[in-house]
Amino acid sequence: MPTKIEAKTQELCQTIIDQPEMISIRKRIDTFLSDPGARGQYEAVMSKGQALQEKQARSQPLESAEIADFEKHRDALMKNSIARGFLDAQEELHEMQHLIQKSISKTLELGRIPTEADFDAGSCGEGCGCHH
Repeated sequence: MPTKIEAKTQELCQTIIDQPEMISIRKRIDTFLSDPGARGQYEAVMSKGQALQEKQARSQPLESAEIADFEKHRDALMKNSIARGFLDAQEELHEMQHLIQKSISKTLELGRIPTEADFDAGSCGEGCGCHH
């Protein structure tokens, strides 16, 4: 038999899934995942970006041609509505996750349900990673 915390966590998870925003996010992610062209574009941009970052981390000079190639592919990716929808959905999902983590972290830190003033005071708590 689940504990009360486990049961309420399941209830929270169901509430999250049922939100219209979450339904929209999932739809855009699923659309992207079912589109091999958009996925290929995304993977190419991520691969090119990673290669540039690795080169920079090794203090190797970046060639203007490779930067231009990355920017060309990134711009094309941003013009693809399916890929753009996916990227926007990822950002929205990250924001939702951050809000939930911030609220739970603050609750554990304070030992009570936080108020808006508690969040205005600065950090969300240890381990959050936002360091406001």
